Amino acid sequence: MEYTQENPLPLPPGGAFGEVASTIHTVFDWRYALERKNLMNLYEKGKALAWNATDIDWSIPVDVEALAAQRIRSGLGVVMNGVMQPPAPLNDQELMTFQLHTNAFMLSQFLHGEQGALVATARIVQSAPWEEAKFYAANQVADEARHVEVYHRYLTEKLGVSYPCVASLEQLLNRIMADPRWDITFLGMQIMVEGLALAAFGVQRMQMADEPLIQDILTRVMADESRHVAFGVLALERLYREEMSPADLREREDFVIEATEQLRDRLLITPVFERLGLDPELWTPWSRNTPFMRGFRQMMFAKIVPNLKRLGLLTPRVRAAYEAMDLLRFEHGKDSVEEAEAPPPAELVEFLMQFLQGQSAGAPPAAAV
Repeated sequence: MEYTQENPLPLPPGGAFGEVASTIHTVFDWRYALERKNLMNLYEKGKALAWNATDIDWSIPVDVEALAAQRIRSGLGVVMNGVMQPPAPLNDQELMTFQLHTNAFMLSQFLHGEQGALVATARIVQSAPWEEAKFYAANQVADEARHVEVYHRYLTEKLGVSYPCVASLEQLLNRIMADPRWDITFLGMQIMVEGLALAAFGVQRMQMADEPLIQDILTRVMADESRHVAFGVLALERLYREEMSPADLREREDFVIEATEQLRDRLLITPVFERLGLDPELWTPWSRNTPFMRGFRQMMFAKIVPNLKRLGLLTPRVRAAYEAMDLLRFEHGKDSVEEAEAPPPAELVEFLMQFLQGQSAGAPPAAAV
């Protein structure tokens, strides 16, 4: 697919290339037993549902200013300044710019996460001990290349604004790739990074509901990602529940807790504040601590928590850490094998509807926000 990179992505401080020193074992499965029927079914499904970036109608225009202006007329200022109560109110032009950059930041992190998934899944082909896992991982490599392709084109050709990979995400990706254990690649990428991404894609799709091109892109990518997360769950559940020693399991607990903290930091939009000249010392605590933004970040774990529970990794140590982060509310949700996509952020939607209904009835802004 040919396209003009009119607005190339900015480079991170480390430059154009990042290298991670790693040592992994290459495993050949000479049995070809193909006993894991659930993985083979997922592999067949992935082949049948494959799509091409050229299937997307790239002629659809993306008029960012017109979209933002429409959102302002629809009450964006009321929601932002009234519901979310930032350190300083933003006028209409500032709101338009802030929303553009917030969307660009999130989509940029999606792009960088997809490159991480591309590299990690190629590693799974090399290191997974079963042929069924190699088959599906090979199929997923093609999926991830497509995701990188479409997010990059949208950011550079259509949106025109983008951001480098945030440090917390880069650190987690580097850690996943540097670890020699094959199951950590699964756990870190398929369960943690892609599990959060699947929920984030759903929220982004809601936030950009009036933009048809990104709707098509997100819907296609989410269909792929739901299979990828299910792949991780199916591949790991027997290992963690039946085959791993307590000492090794404790190391996986440590990884889950630390990865969760890094993923929460990934959702902080401090780079947006810095680029727009908003004091990060004022705006970052707001984005971290207001009930609305805190709820937004928590909803990103709506699939990770039930998936960890299915894997047997919602252990007392992980539960204690997740209780401190207020994430245990999701433990009774459906995992990615039972339900493909993460549910929409119902709590936030309900809160917004109550607020907007109150505004239309003349009620004062909610004091709790």
